[in-house]
Amino acid sequence: MGVTDTTQQAFNRAQELKQFEESKLGVKGLVDYGLTSLPSLFVHPPETLSTLKPTRPRPDSIPTIDLSCCDSFQRPSVVAEVGRAAREVGFFQVINHGVPTEVLDRTIAVVKAFHEQPMEAKARIYRREMETGVAFFSNLDLLHSKAASWRDTLQIMLGPKLADVEEIPEVCRNEVLEWNQQVQRLGSLLLGLLSEGLGLSAGKLQELTCLENRVMDQIGGLQVKHGDEWVDVVPIPGALVVNIGDILQIMSNNEYKSVDHRVLANPSREPRVSIAVFCNPSDQENEYGPFPELVSSDKPAAFRQFTFSEYMRRFFTKELDGKSLINYYRA
Repeated sequence: MGVTDTTQQAFNRAQELKQFEESKLGVKGLVDYGLTSLPSLFVHPPETLSTLKPTRPRPDSIPTIDLSCCDSFQRPSVVAEVGRAAREVGFFQVINHGVPTEVLDRTIAVVKAFHEQPMEAKARIYRREMETGVAFFSNLDLLHSKAASWRDTLQIMLGPKLADVEEIPEVCRNEVLEWNQQVQRLGSLLLGLLSEGLGLSAGKLQELTCLENRVMDQIGGLQVKHGDEWVDVVPIPGALVVNIGDILQIMSNNEYKSVDHRVLANPSREPRVSIAVFCNPSDQENEYGPFPELVSSDKPAAFRQFTFSEYMRRFFTKELDGKSLINYYRA
């Protein structure tokens, strides 16, 4: 009995995935070894591609918020801007955030330097487990997705317990530790503003979270779903991008918006380097859901309770195909 084409394709893909993962090369390693054509495991089938139309860059589509007035009588207006952006767009950029430009530039430079090391230097920490708090891998969802993305990741645990410092690659160790200090300060500020934007106390979100969730882009390509379009996030020198994730939409009882986003293939010869810090609840076995203060007879809870560990198990085993877990937790 012959093997069907579909079965054979699945077998070939599984073999190709296994070979790629065991090589510990990552996509940068493929390029360094002289790759001249895109491997099939990185080619997205038609059913995974978005049908939304792209739009021309509109610098005003993603709000830009000045944080320089947060400690003055103008704080309420900043809170209002943050709340509006979180409700209407789900993304915003912040300027005058207090992180020195030289710190941003150094962090980007050393992360880039890590990825440009020889394969042998990176293979030592190529793993998907986080026992040491440090891991290098290609594609979080490599073994589950219909197609892999052209990216490599260096993941470092910053909190609540910092990664084993000796495991942090020496090429970026000091800069990561300095960056961590800046993230803690800025994260506290942003979480306070987001809490107040919901009409809660400034410390409400900080009681549940470790770090602020944001993405820093050096080269353009990030797009956000807005209505029936993909909108470019136009990079602003020195600005940081803040993303409202699924968990915050759930805890805000649908007040804040978690939206789909994607990164276009990079046409530049320069690599696209992004640094993301994810804000996660610190107690993974506690139950989470809409804040009681945001639930009423007029606006009942839109989501059920769940533990963060349950959420993360589902996140890491589903295909990261642009679909959030929001609908799974609806009440």
